[in-house]
Amino acid sequence: MVLLEVKDLEVGYKRVPVLHGISFQVQEGEIVAIVGSNGAGKTTLLRTISGLLHPFSGKILFQGAGIDGMEPHRVVERGIVHVPEGRQLFPYLSVRQNLQIGSYSNEARRRRQESLDAVFDLFPVLHERRNQLAGTLSGGEQQMLATARALMARPKLLLMDEPSWGLAPMLVRKLFDTCCQINQRGCTLLLVEQHVQQALSIAHRAYVMERGCMVMEGKSKVLLEDPRLKESYLGM
Repeated sequence: MVLLEVKDLEVGYKRVPVLHGISFQVQEGEIVAIVGSNGAGKTTLLRTISGLLHPFSGKILFQGAGIDGMEPHRVVERGIVHVPEGRQLFPYLSVRQNLQIGSYSNEARRRRQESLDAVFDLFPVLHERRNQLAGTLSGGEQQMLATARALMARPKLLLMDEPSWGLAPMLVRKLFDTCCQINQRGCTLLLVEQHVQQALSIAHRAYVMERGCMVMEGKSKVLLEDPRLKESYLGM
């Protein structure tokens, strides 16, 4: 079943277009990667889906209903939750308090303890650090917390923007393993990532963006063997 469908999306800042006729789909249960170089428009795309930006034109359909132009908190209530680039935690609040903030909707508040148990099972170190200030965590632990906070909202679709940003190489593989675990627990993922090979290694399908346009799409295993992608993004 199609969970998210984007049709002919045009988006920009102060009337300057950044995304040009973007169209793509995410099926329920998939991990879909969107890859491309800096400045391709990947972050702008996620910000538009999550309601932080409103499109000039085009449609965003979630479970068949239009959400383009909807306010961000309404998008979250529909089941789309965004893990932003740079994590954007509350550094002077504890790990537990950051997690509680993630479960602000009525349904998420009602199931808060169940969600806490689930994220502590997924990220045991956060349970150990639950009373520690978020700003004192390591970079890897902060990314865990940002992801866990999003999961507290009980998303149907998790948008992840450059989750490997600032992480040591040894932590990047662990991060992508965690993405697979989240997907196996029933959450669909839309992953924006500059680590192209790692992202394609876990995604079912992928799209390649350049200068605000989708220029390639297909199954990840096929794209990994595409000579154009190898030359442009994998240095091969």
